[in-house]
Amino acid sequence: MSDNTNPEVNGADMNGAESLVRTLIAGGVDVCFTNPGTSEMHFVAALDKVPGMRCVLGLFEGVVTGAADGYYRMLGKPASTLLHLAPGLANGLANLHNAKKADSGVVNIVGEHATYHIQYDAPLTADIEGTAAPMSHWVKTSPTSQTIAADGALAIEAATQTPGQIATLILPADTAWGPADAVVEATAPPALPKASDAAVKAAAEMLRTSETATLLMGGGALRHRSLELAGKIAAKTGCGILTEGANARLERGAGRVQVERIPYVVELALDVMKKAGNLVLVASREPVAFFAYPDKPSLLVDPDSTSTQLVKTEEDIEAALEALAVELDCLDLEPAGVAQPYRPPLPTGEITKEAIAAVLGAMLPEGAIVVDESVTTGREFFPVTAGAPPHDWINNRGGSIGYGLPVAVGAAIACPDRKVIALEGDGSCMYTVQSLWTMARENLDVTVMVFANGTYNILRGELTNVGVQNPGPRAVDMLSIDRPNLDWVALSKGMGVDAVRVTDAEELVNAFDAGLHSDGPYLIEVAM
Repeated sequence: MSDNTNPEVNGADMNGAESLVRTLIAGGVDVCFTNPGTSEMHFVAALDKVPGMRCVLGLFEGVVTGAADGYYRMLGKPASTLLHLAPGLANGLANLHNAKKADSGVVNIVGEHATYHIQYDAPLTADIEGTAAPMSHWVKTSPTSQTIAADGALAIEAATQTPGQIATLILPADTAWGPADAVVEATAPPALPKASDAAVKAAAEMLRTSETATLLMGGGALRHRSLELAGKIAAKTGCGILTEGANARLERGAGRVQVERIPYVVELALDVMKKAGNLVLVASREPVAFFAYPDKPSLLVDPDSTSTQLVKTEEDIEAALEALAVELDCLDLEPAGVAQPYRPPLPTGEITKEAIAAVLGAMLPEGAIVVDESVTTGREFFPVTAGAPPHDWINNRGGSIGYGLPVAVGAAIACPDRKVIALEGDGSCMYTVQSLWTMARENLDVTVMVFANGTYNILRGELTNVGVQNPGPRAVDMLSIDRPNLDWVALSKGMGVDAVRVTDAEELVNAFDAGLHSDGPYLIEVAM
């Protein structure tokens, strides 16, 4: 951290909020997803006064935090949020949980009562640090207006670590309106540490000597160059390549090394992992079941297999894979498993999961960003879309539902020249439906498919998986959202997003084509 002594930005008339905004912008944090309240009004004024910060309003804090997650996933740099006291932060915690699991960097600015007002226990007084701690890597309350810039720089430094971190800076109102005289530059993150030579040699030895072995890829290993190196290693050794079940961002499509995900369903996952054999962990860990089930294992690895860690998420992943390729003398080989261009025929007739997959595979545009919260509907989308033009696929790493639409907002802000396609279950979509309003307000290039089956379909299956037999009508009713039926066209249009309902595959094709040719948000209710 270093003080910025530029006289144009330092002066007696600058308050703490302005010094913080200038510090954020100097540190490369130039987008703020906001849902402010009274305690944040001086920060709002500073955002208005200081040029260089794009401000994006969300009508619910879960939209704000999820958007910051999506922004980081696509650009690899943090945005800030602006949240109102502990209750506002609490509203955003579910998507901060998802962001934390995705290793996304976020700088949260959370307003607090003035320091002298806290003692009176006003209605909104609560423990903000305690609220923030479970979903943050770094938490601090700035004590004075003179220290807020330095604290902001520390928050940026925390958020820009590799992998990204959640930094929460709490800003009491009097530190925002009090005088400040400095802007502080955040220190650039250090160079990434390298995987050890011992780890590289152990991975090479496992791949050379195992009858069956697999590279299990996660995190930053799912970018094009790292996948290409994995393909070269597979070409040399015959090993398999798998990814974790949900990924923060996977670069895939024609011309890229194709990888399959570990299935969600335990029985299917156990079969895949048995065939995988010994594991080389590449920015990943040994896979575990999403939940515990009676008489089923929590750890999904085959008990007869072993694993070795090539590289951790906080290390230089690409360099580790390159070192492994050098150790195996395969750097000059053509990668195995490269997906070939393939477009399935457009479907006709009834809307099925297979028909939806075929529409995506046939029509995904090059450079698309697919934000997938399709839950049960989308489990088999991968094989049919593997040969589509190069695109990114984003999953819910944390599992807390309602992530998809907010992450799509953040991705669209990060990459305005790319089409964002959000695949949403109807139950999940209701958690953060306010995102549609932000999409309309910002005219974001997002096409949303809502799979309207009128039920929390995944929970119907989970009821059986945990051993409940012959559930009664009250149990089934608690997993249904069809009384009354949700009208997605009306909901969408009510928030400014054009929408259409489709009931067969031909209508879906036409509607998706309309969405792809729209420059703004467009929603398709897919009746199932």
